[in-house]
Amino acid sequence: MIKRFVIPALFSVLVVSAPLFAATRSTPIEAKNEPPPPEVLTRAGFEQKLGTQLPMDTLVRDEEGQMVPLGSFFNNGRPVVFSLVYYECPMLCNYILNGEVDALRELAFVPGKDYDIVTLSFNHEETHVLAAKKKANYLKSFDRAGAAENWHFLTADEAPIQAITSAAGFTFAWDEKSQEYAHGTGIMVVTPEGKLSHYFYGVQFSPRDLRLALVEASSGAIGSPVDQLMLYCYHYNPAMGGYTTAVMNIVRIACFATIAALALFIVMARRKERRLRPAAA
Repeated sequence: MIKRFVIPALFSVLVVSAPLFAATRSTPIEAKNEPPPPEVLTRAGFEQKLGTQLPMDTLVRDEEGQMVPLGSFFNNGRPVVFSLVYYECPMLCNYILNGEVDALRELAFVPGKDYDIVTLSFNHEETHVLAAKKKANYLKSFDRAGAAENWHFLTADEAPIQAITSAAGFTFAWDEKSQEYAHGTGIMVVTPEGKLSHYFYGVQFSPRDLRLALVEASSGAIGSPVDQLMLYCYHYNPAMGGYTTAVMNIVRIACFATIAALALFIVMARRKERRLRPAAA
């Protein structure tokens, strides 16, 4: 009788405690080219500005060359995966977009239904024609229903780019020696209203972290009850640019599960005892 109820109780504790031992970070790919000089790097970075509103009235160009406000790609009731790259980047930006695709491919969420994707070039000299070509290449790689209509590759003039990158805390600088831009690496998750809610650094991104960020940015409008439980067990850590284990919350769940299992054991034992009393009499 004791084995029948105590063993499931201990198993439930182990299940809810398992995230304590799970790895929470992925290792980014390191670039092999020579780094830009220090004076260039001081002008390139990625500062988190959580809660900052992106300038929704700023005009950008879509893949067809039409000037539209940035806000036209938001306010659809869906969170947005937002990235800043430049399309002629020989290496690093491709790693960022590849990592973004790899993470999104692991999600069951559907573009256009659960979230949207916006990619903006921070090089004001790049054209919408180049953006359209880049989009076509990545649609072949992503190959998900809804991606063609809801992954937008944008370009803009210099002033709008400065307004958007400044709001996002993203800085970049031209390196004459390598003839490339030095810039930060990562992607952002933005609320449906256009406020920055999560930053993920590097060129490889955890599908679990990205899923939780989309659920959290949507205020629970997407996702499942399991996602809500995961958000209780994991907290977004701005310093790390990812989700870390909420140890105390997991301990609380483990304690609750243990108490519930023991209570069930006691109830079942008392019921069995009552059934045995008439036979004994």
